[in-house]
Amino acid sequence: MENKTTTRRNSFKKIGMGLAAILGVGTVKVMGATTKEEKEVVGEIVKDQDIPLFSGAVKHGNTLYIAGKGAHVAPFEIKAHTEIVLQEIEKELKRNGSSMKKVLKVNVYLSDLADYKGMNEVFRGRFGKNPPVRTTVATYGGVPGDSLVEMDCIAALD
Repeated sequence: MENKTTTRRNSFKKIGMGLAAILGVGTVKVMGATTKEEKEVVGEIVKDQDIPLFSGAVKHGNTLYIAGKGAHVAPFEIKAHTEIVLQEIEKELKRNGSSMKKVLKVNVYLSDLADYKGMNEVFRGRFGKNPPVRTTVATYGGVPGDSLVEMDCIAALD
């Protein structure tokens, strides 16, 4: 009989291998994986903490994918939250060999579309002279963790 850890590990393995098949890629390095089978899944998954549901960043070829970053602290004001989120994204980019100037795509999720103007005031100019493409949406029910804004991005690597 399998225990919960083994069952969960096998489920993640199947998901990863399915993703590899969908993306048409060979193998992936899963940082911190415990078995050879678990290491053979789709790019290089970079873990900065023990997150059971997703990775904070994934490298695949010359591309870096950064998971959504939110600001889960007071003050609950859009400009402050946007600043925190952009700082977290910049830290993650630098930690993985990229920079704000190499960001290709940003997705912005707002708890309230009324915060669009304030978010833009902080966002503008943060990615250099050639800003990335961007999609901005208001989320139904808000951003998880009481953040007013969440962002994820895709960036180039050297």
